[in-house]
Amino acid sequence: MLGWALTFLVVALIAGALGFGGIAGASASIAQVLFVLFLILFVVAMVARALRGRPPV
Repeated sequence: MLGWALTFLVVALIAGALGFGGIAGASASIAQVLFVLFLILFVVAMVARALRGRPPV
């Protein structure tokens, strides 16, 4: 999922550099949502692992 967020970020940067504002904005929004979702899932996984009695890392 982090890979998808980075892909959309790169698409947004390229589209912004070429002057495609709508595509850049949409790609940046998608990248931001995917990154936040990745962080939430990461925290949930770390908490679940800690609750099972294993150290977080």
